[in-house]
Amino acid sequence: MTLNETRQKFLDFFRAKQHAIIASASLVPEDKTVLFVTAGMQPLVPYLMGEKKPPDGARLADAQKCLRTDDILEVGDNRHHTFFEMLGNWSLGDYFKKESIAWSFELLTSKDWFGIDPAKIYVTVFEGDASLGVPQDDESIEYWKEAFASIGMDASVENGRIRMYPKKKNWWELPGTGPCGPDTEIFYDTGKEHDPSFGETCHQNCDCGRFVEIWNNVFMEYEKKEDGSGGYVYTPLAHKSVDTGMGLERIAMVLQGKETVFETDIFSAIIASVENKDIPYAHEERRYRIIADHVRAAVFLISDGVLPSNVDRGYILRNLVRRAITHAKILKLADDFYRAPIERIHTYYQAQYHLLPTEEILSVIQKEYSAFMHAFEKGMKEFHMLSEKVRATEAHMIAGKDAFDLQQTFGFRLELMLDLAKDAGVSIDEKGFWEEYKKHQEVSRAGAEKKFGGHGMKLQTGELKAADDAELVKVTRLHTATHLLQAALREVLGDHVRQRGSDITAERLRFDFIHTQKMTDEEKKKVEDIVNAHIGEALPVVHKEMAIDDAEKTGALMFDKEKYGNTVSVYTIGNEENAISKELCGGPHVDNTKEIGHFTIVKEEASSAGVRRIRATIA
Repeated sequence: MTLNETRQKFLDFFRAKQHAIIASASLVPEDKTVLFVTAGMQPLVPYLMGEKKPPDGARLADAQKCLRTDDILEVGDNRHHTFFEMLGNWSLGDYFKKESIAWSFELLTSKDWFGIDPAKIYVTVFEGDASLGVPQDDESIEYWKEAFASIGMDASVENGRIRMYPKKKNWWELPGTGPCGPDTEIFYDTGKEHDPSFGETCHQNCDCGRFVEIWNNVFMEYEKKEDGSGGYVYTPLAHKSVDTGMGLERIAMVLQGKETVFETDIFSAIIASVENKDIPYAHEERRYRIIADHVRAAVFLISDGVLPSNVDRGYILRNLVRRAITHAKILKLADDFYRAPIERIHTYYQAQYHLLPTEEILSVIQKEYSAFMHAFEKGMKEFHMLSEKVRATEAHMIAGKDAFDLQQTFGFRLELMLDLAKDAGVSIDEKGFWEEYKKHQEVSRAGAEKKFGGHGMKLQTGELKAADDAELVKVTRLHTATHLLQAALREVLGDHVRQRGSDITAERLRFDFIHTQKMTDEEKKKVEDIVNAHIGEALPVVHKEMAIDDAEKTGALMFDKEKYGNTVSVYTIGNEENAISKELCGGPHVDNTKEIGHFTIVKEEASSAGVRRIRATIA
């Protein structure tokens, strides 16, 4: 069963159990305090916390894109990777433990679905905690016994098929207050012989590698509240919820009978597309795995609007791409090594996820490759000189300041240098590196923290700035002009154009958009003429509130649908049937384009890799 087939089986199973199948949220979360979606439940937190009512009912299922880079240096071993998909089913005040456990067992073991041998399935439950006032999860124990008994198997705590663990292992809660509860984890027995160095006896959470966790069912049945004396009290919830998560790559590994995720169909295909037969995968597993993982992650990040830069999300993408390039160079791969795997990834995932066109993704990677290679060769030469120098010393350690200087001069990230240091037989003074980094931060810290989002539709904050009523009129005119500008850019340059940010004051508008090439004078003139033509047509600007699905059906321009609420504000310029522009937006806007005035592009320039910036005025 391929990875794609596994995902579809999961969704089909829960569709048959009356779950609404919801689309994956973007990797870029609505919550601006975090860089990426790192868990399947993250986009659903507002529903789980009761802050929002789910538009699709109380039973949901999805395959959520996720990215974690905390263990980036471990990528390439048997189990770590950065991008992954988390399969999940959710009950928001509907079914609870009985159905959740029964359905989990059915999906995993039924020959109509995953068909795993039930003898390979082991589970864990919460043992209770007197300090929380929460008892042992006897309900889950009984429901697991029933599930195994349904196919004639005896499962109990006594025979080890069910094992109890404390809060550290089988309890879920967020920091602070809120819904929480016990979980039950499902493990697959690989059949590997137990390594006694990890303990006298093997068990589900043993680190010897015999058991692989494949699914977690969280039962939110308590509310964590402050007790008024600095502690917390746990009280039962009236409306209980279920939150489950199963890593797609990991369950695909199990179903395909592989020992690592990198042997599954998708990774095998990516690696085969890039492999240098003179330096085969069998001799350099780790490097090929890093390339496969990082290129796959880059494809999804770029498709979700992230572009290489030196800050925040762009920094993560740049690091992934440059690590892949580094290992490709060591493996003596072609300069365009990334083309074949990107094409393979795009073909494989396009039916499930709406990825950017292959050529656009390739263009972003090519620009980053060219930028990096200019400094890479000089940096490698400097690194090897440093390595040879420290190998002659007793410590065999590159000084933190030298490592930091390499980063500042050649763009070598610490992660990359640590990787190279392993191959060179030296180490890096990481503590010294971070001391230098902090010194640099203190000297160069300036400006406000970068914010993410669209043109936030707030006056005096966000990206619309007006000090008084007179300025508000000008800002409103420029705001509507920005909508016309985006429509014109998409008409002239192509539908790949999408907003990356804007800043509007009473004097001018600034609009950042995805496009990899500098605009020609002819293109700028054409865009300017289109905008002014629409202004001269005296087109009405109509505002409507509607359900987001209805807005999508009308063709309203929206990127990352998941970031919006159930009801959205839509502004249409022109008649409804043949609108010039139709966007989700919070306003304010003019009532008619004739109010805008004459539109002039003042400047078009690069904002960052793959992003152009236009500054324009009206008169």
